[in-house]
Amino acid sequence: MITISEVLETNRMVSSQHLDVRTITMGISLLDCIGETAEVTAQRVYDKVVDKAGRLVEVGEEIAHETGIPIVNKRVSVTPVSIITARTGGAVEVAKALDRAAKKVGVDFIGGYTALVQKGMTEYEEAFIKSIPEALACTDRVCSSVNVGSTKAGINMDAVALMGEIVKQTAEATEDHGSIGCAKLVVFANAVEDNPFMAGAFHGVGEKDVVINVGVSGPGVVKAALEHVSGDLTEVAEAVKKIAYKITRVGQYVAQEASRRLGANFGIVDLSLAPTPTMGDSVAHILEEIGVGTVGGCGTTACLALLNDAVKKGGIMATSHVGGLSGAFIPVSEDIGMINAARSGALKIEKLEAMTAICSVGLDMIAIPGDTPADVISALIADEAAIGVVNNKTTAVRVIPVCGKTVGDSVDFGGLLGTAPIMPISTISPAKFIGRGGRIPAPVWANKN
Repeated sequence: MITISEVLETNRMVSSQHLDVRTITMGISLLDCIGETAEVTAQRVYDKVVDKAGRLVEVGEEIAHETGIPIVNKRVSVTPVSIITARTGGAVEVAKALDRAAKKVGVDFIGGYTALVQKGMTEYEEAFIKSIPEALACTDRVCSSVNVGSTKAGINMDAVALMGEIVKQTAEATEDHGSIGCAKLVVFANAVEDNPFMAGAFHGVGEKDVVINVGVSGPGVVKAALEHVSGDLTEVAEAVKKIAYKITRVGQYVAQEASRRLGANFGIVDLSLAPTPTMGDSVAHILEEIGVGTVGGCGTTACLALLNDAVKKGGIMATSHVGGLSGAFIPVSEDIGMINAARSGALKIEKLEAMTAICSVGLDMIAIPGDTPADVISALIADEAAIGVVNNKTTAVRVIPVCGKTVGDSVDFGGLLGTAPIMPISTISPAKFIGRGGRIPAPVWANKN
């Protein structure tokens, strides 16, 4: 039975603590859209997305109205486009078709302009990756990702080297809009197939035809709960577990209802705490409430470890299927606490890298000087991939070399993407390392079979 006190508590979370469902993401398989020509494939892609996701926004708004719980984003993810265009080419035409479909059905982003090259690249996959800057420059809502490593395969350093160049080219191709194309491009290690969050969402080939995945949120709710905890760190962890359970129950209900009404399969609930630039909705402020003076100071990584573990322990009991990334996001430009810490100099890229051994993903929404060399970006990607591969977790880099900007400047992306201070990054040359190419072998303990 749901008691009146629980109803009132949920209403309070929504009204004053920024509780929301961050996204309903419909995953759609495009494997049956492959045609004899690129034009046929693109048209089939458009038709299927419009058919399957045509009511996604409507249903999301219905559920939000009925429950009183905001559902902030409605999104679509699709089969990696590099797979469905390998036969006919024309990947950019498919990107344009996806963009038109996203606008037709009213979703804010559509993910899946993706290549999975963790062990090696075919000639076509390399050509596909080289098309990413054009695809992101000529579309508004398409998101792209590339998986360059995994615990089982190691790290494909040829792909890493290429991605440094691609990030730079994407920044230049969208220079007139603050290099925003890079905010829609993620480089992964250990990418997952059921992630509902952009920009890294894609629909895995092991998924059913149409799936609903939900990403919950609620940093403000966690922060508010901790304001009443005066005990030791065990009590802090217990409080986070209890509130994570309540937040996740909301996600479970929304996922089940959306799946039923849309005739789709219920996929997963992603337990990640996703911040926004709004005051009171910050992961950084949770860490500071636990006791770190300013996020980025000593103790930040330990506090993040406590938070991440407690969120997972509480959330796992509240939903039948946990998936996606699940933990706590630390995107600099999307978290007001992170923004302020980066502006003050308390939070640096090196500390963020340490935190990525704990958090949901990795170096996320970090703006750096526009003149940062491509091999430095590649080396940053390699470092982050190594953390993921060795620790058997998903890590990623979404870094934005903002053309014409330098340390001390900032860039405003608007909306949930927020405002990013340009952060300093070491430019000591890694050219010899990146130039070697090849593959960093998988860690020895990955050989478990």
